[in-house]
Amino acid sequence: MTAAVIGIDVGTSSTKGVLTSLDGTVLATLTRTHDVRRPRPGHVEMAPEIWWDEFCSLSHELLAADPEATVEAVGVSGMGPCVALADDDSTPVRPAILYGVDTRAVAEIEEWTTRLGGDDAIIARCGSVLTTQAAGPKIAWVARHEPDVRARARRLFMPASWLVWNLTGAYVLDHQSASQCTPMYDIEARAWYTPWAEQIAPGIELPRLAWAGDAAGTVSAAAAEATGLPEGIPVTTGTIDAWAEALSVDAHNPGDLMLMYGTTMFFVNTVTEPVRSPSLWGTIGALPDTRNVAGGMATSGAITNWLRDLFGSPDFTELVAEADAAGPGAHGLLMLPYFAGERTPLMDPAARGVVAGLTIDHTRGDLYRAALEATGLAVRHNIEAIEAAGGRIDRIVAVGGGTKGDVWTQIVSDISGRPQVIPRETIGASYGSAWLAACLKAPIPASEWNPPARTLTPRPQNAEGYAELYALYRELYPATASITHRLAARQNAAADR
Repeated sequence: MTAAVIGIDVGTSSTKGVLTSLDGTVLATLTRTHDVRRPRPGHVEMAPEIWWDEFCSLSHELLAADPEATVEAVGVSGMGPCVALADDDSTPVRPAILYGVDTRAVAEIEEWTTRLGGDDAIIARCGSVLTTQAAGPKIAWVARHEPDVRARARRLFMPASWLVWNLTGAYVLDHQSASQCTPMYDIEARAWYTPWAEQIAPGIELPRLAWAGDAAGTVSAAAAEATGLPEGIPVTTGTIDAWAEALSVDAHNPGDLMLMYGTTMFFVNTVTEPVRSPSLWGTIGALPDTRNVAGGMATSGAITNWLRDLFGSPDFTELVAEADAAGPGAHGLLMLPYFAGERTPLMDPAARGVVAGLTIDHTRGDLYRAALEATGLAVRHNIEAIEAAGGRIDRIVAVGGGTKGDVWTQIVSDISGRPQVIPRETIGASYGSAWLAACLKAPIPASEWNPPARTLTPRPQNAEGYAELYALYRELYPATASITHRLAARQNAAADR
């Protein structure tokens, strides 16, 4: 028999599970795809019931995939920060409102920024200003627009904490996730900030706080029956997926930048001193005594999925080959990747995608190349913003589904001028969650769990061309923002009719 752990992560477009031995050897991986609900522009939701249903089915299948494995612990993670409100019985009262890709709470952000004393007061207490990433304004939005629903809400869950609740009955949230519940968490005290929490979320019993790798509890008898897991094994508290991804590739040391390639692109830079910037997020780390400055795009892989569907769902391998053949600059195309607004460093929920330079001679390979380059240009923008704010980037480690093959990652290195370390395993957050679970049984350094496999370096022959393209990219947003903002307003008005 093989001593093993399971890690399961709930993402934006899928739930992923991995079964590993205690030394990180992958025994089985599985994925369940799902869709988010977009009931109107700027609204992105998902039913929490999906998260538990998919956990149960993945757990049964992972156990069946290797009957010789004896699971001794479970790790969980998920997208976030999300707002899943539940009643006294921890039954969801509405679909969960997702993280910064959901931009509905613009009015509440403005209102509560004023009520709490302005950006400077909030960033001093919480590490970040109020943005579409913050949980607090989304709770306020429910109170304003769905008062009957809000009146029934008593608890706040995120995907990881929802899984923990169903597995163990523990109502607990990790510090990292809590630090993105702005303005309800004090980043210096590492505790809920009751004066502001009681204003913006009255009547909500906030969960007990713990660290991502702490044992939240053990698998209950009911959960064991639902999942097939052994009763009584420990379950981690878990954390937000991007931070679990950073753990999975040993990118949680000072000077490390984790670059996550997924439905959205995410950045986690580990710092030794607090970094505060109105265009980024200052957060607590997943592990005790760690701090991060973080950023995230609203779309990246989501654009490539959209293009694939638009082109009649060809195989990704075919599209990537065509994009590679198109060459640097995509034959004169330039794209702004703001198809769902933009998070950092623009903090502009009304931003919209732009494709400039189109002619009838352009091919789908050119468009796909332009999309990949758009994410690379946004990566460079975020890297520059992190360093300008006081972050230090000594090493970039890439992780996530987008690291399969080298075309996308090489484009990002060429545009940013930065090498990227590619680890042995790029499974992502579920693998980081498995590491935390394994550490409950037999602690192992992350550098041994998932050592580096290779390094991608920038190609100097592309540097000059991409520098010119980046300059145009930085000009294109301010040159088109007034128009795209008016178009966004028209989209919202049409949805109201």
